[in-house]
Amino acid sequence: MPSSPGALVVDLKFDRREIESALQGAFPGRQVLQASDKSQDLSRADYLVAWKPDPDLFDRAPNLKVLFSGGAGVDHLLAMPDLPEIPIVRFVDESLTTRMSEWVVLQCLSHLRQVPAYLAQQRDHLWRELSQPEAKDVTVGIMGLGVLGRDSAVKLKMMGFNVLGWSRTKKELEEIETFAGHELGTFLSRTDLLVGLLPLTPDTRGIFDRSLLARLRRDGALGGPIFINAGRGGSQNEADLLASLEEGTLRGASLDVFGTEPLPPESRFWSLENVLITPHAASASDARALFRHVRSQISRFEQGQPLEHVVDRTSGY
Repeated sequence: MPSSPGALVVDLKFDRREIESALQGAFPGRQVLQASDKSQDLSRADYLVAWKPDPDLFDRAPNLKVLFSGGAGVDHLLAMPDLPEIPIVRFVDESLTTRMSEWVVLQCLSHLRQVPAYLAQQRDHLWRELSQPEAKDVTVGIMGLGVLGRDSAVKLKMMGFNVLGWSRTKKELEEIETFAGHELGTFLSRTDLLVGLLPLTPDTRGIFDRSLLARLRRDGALGGPIFINAGRGGSQNEADLLASLEEGTLRGASLDVFGTEPLPPESRFWSLENVLITPHAASASDARALFRHVRSQISRFEQGQPLEHVVDRTSGY
């Protein structure tokens, strides 16, 4: 165990005031360095908590022992060319999980209750009641059954939806039918609302393309399939997604992530009335919760206990 607490470097592209407030008292007795201060000597830092760090950071902090991701996704870290061979720890926290499942439930209910159509009617000053299926008549299929996907599945089940799950390898969830790998076609054919919560890996990049979306159920209670994505922007083929929305292969979508963020003003997604857009805010990291998570994992590490939620670099999550 070290004689004095190792220094921590923070490189988060969050609101500066939020970070400063959350850091107050978060790491008592430990030196906390801001990577944004280029005058700081980071060579003795043991730990880094980062979200989309600057490219030169690992040169400035060559002696890191653990890297903590500032969010659930780690694809941006794994893609960095000079990433050191140290453990990478994902951010897993009840607040992060709850925020994501709230967003997923909100989007499923929004399409169930025809919110995009009612918003269009409101703009046109049109008073007309639309058809109303029940949640029990609709099947939600979730692709990605990690912590976020499992929690979303349970809460959607509580709301009365039929819920299915698919993952690369078989997962078991109580009272929820799950599929894996080659069973994707069967899963899609029974799905009305497709929820994407996949990590971004070489296998999932562009997976939501025209051919996959065309395999969703077309004769369900909603009158056509809906796509909801809060996983990673790189998992959706946006040209195929736009075409599917415009030609009617998809009845609608809710999108929180995109290949280019912020979404450019000229993007056609903005003008589609059957699309609900949020600015990568489905599960925004809470800085206080993030620092609690980091403090807990550093304590484990310095006491010789195994770190939790360590990224498997081979699988990409």
